Amino acid sequence: MSMDLDTRADIFVLGLLDEPTQAELDAALADDPAWAAAVARARDRLLPLDMTAVELPGAVSLWDRIAPRLGPAEPAAAPAAVRAVPAAPVVPANDAGPPRRWFTAGMAAAAGILAGVMLGGSWFSAEPVVIAVLMDASGNPTAVVEDFGAADARIRFVSAVEVPEGRQMQVWTLPSAEMGPVSLGLLAGAGGADLDPPRLPVPTDGQLYEITLEPAGGSPTGRPTGAILAKGLAAQQGA
Repeated sequence: MSMDLDTRADIFVLGLLDEPTQAELDAALADDPAWAAAVARARDRLLPLDMTAVELPGAVSLWDRIAPRLGPAEPAAAPAAVRAVPAAPVVPANDAGPPRRWFTAGMAAAAGILAGVMLGGSWFSAEPVVIAVLMDASGNPTAVVEDFGAADARIRFVSAVEVPEGRQMQVWTLPSAEMGPVSLGLLAGAGGADLDPPRLPVPTDGQLYEITLEPAGGSPTGRPTGAILAKGLAAQQGA
């Protein structure tokens, strides 16, 4: 049975196609503007899946396993609770199975990383407005975004990532559902980087941040079109 372009884009974003078709349509994003635009619209339609979160307790006992990733930061107790990444479908690059969900097992690790950054282990002298721990589909911490507001944000990776040939990582945030996702910049590699976002409203607690794999040079539509590499919700500094 044939389906219209937007329906096919919805199914693609949800990761419900077979592996060869998924890979074929992923590759087409770089060469087919109409298809790329349909995928961008599909991501916008599915944004409500990323706009919900629950409070989960952070396990302080996991700090000893998190501290080595942060360098010389002094161990500190994790916050009582952090916002969990919502259980939304994701289509990682080269995913050979059915769509996976963003598991909450990594939330305690996120709490430990937030504690290290917010309680004496910050990598930068200025104080960010919010900090977001971005996690992959298995719930493993991948990167940390510090958003200082006033068009100033930074990212640091805490685990290795693989970027397929012809793809480039792009960082996004979602100031509001009305505004939609906004690019914070492209990454040359998996290292610490100063981002170059446009001037946006002051970031808030629970704001969504994510990294997608886009065609080299960035999304052709100005909206996320590629597979989600990592994502997370911000915690307000000092909250």
